[in-house]
Amino acid sequence: MSKHKVVSVYKFYKVEGDTVKRLKIECPRCGRGYFMAEHEDRYTCGACRYTKFKSKK
Repeated sequence: MSKHKVVSVYKFYKVEGDTVKRLKIECPRCGRGYFMAEHEDRYTCGACRYTKFKSKK
């Protein structure tokens, strides 16, 4: 058994008719394919550690 966590990439996309919609935000530094983790008050990229804070409403 591998000690690494298996990521289910299909959970990051949603198919609507003939189009594919991304459900998570992609990192502006790393580009396509690098999704940001969503926390309570921020989004964080695991590859480059870029952080984008959510606006308070």
